[in-house]
Amino acid sequence: MPDALKRLARSGTVHVLFAFLAMGGWAVFANRAYEMPRPLYSGLVQGVMSACLTLFLKSVIDGLSKRFEGLTRFWAPPLIACLGSAAVLVAIHAASGTPEILKTVAVPLLVSTSYATIYNYSISARGAKT
Repeated sequence: MPDALKRLARSGTVHVLFAFLAMGGWAVFANRAYEMPRPLYSGLVQGVMSACLTLFLKSVIDGLSKRFEGLTRFWAPPLIACLGSAAVLVAIHAASGTPEILKTVAVPLLVSTSYATIYNYSISARGAKT
């Protein structure tokens, strides 16, 4: 992989921007049956939330993984992160009037929980060996 591509792949700004565009785009698509500008507003709300979740998810997993030992260390941090993310996503979409809340949050929640699980496993497995 070229160095420039590696730098882009490691860039927090690129990750946050990608989360904003991808998950905001998904929210627009999930709410496409409703009159404009509701789908765009839902996309903006989801994009901002996904960008923020991406920014903070790694640090939350880092902190939580240090608080657990044994097998609990492998499943508790991503579960807590998933429940917290779900609560925030549903609450903010409900408050902002997103019409299709479950469809809107399903993909972002799946992506963020998958990321949290894989990242948590990688650091927990490393920590278990030391």
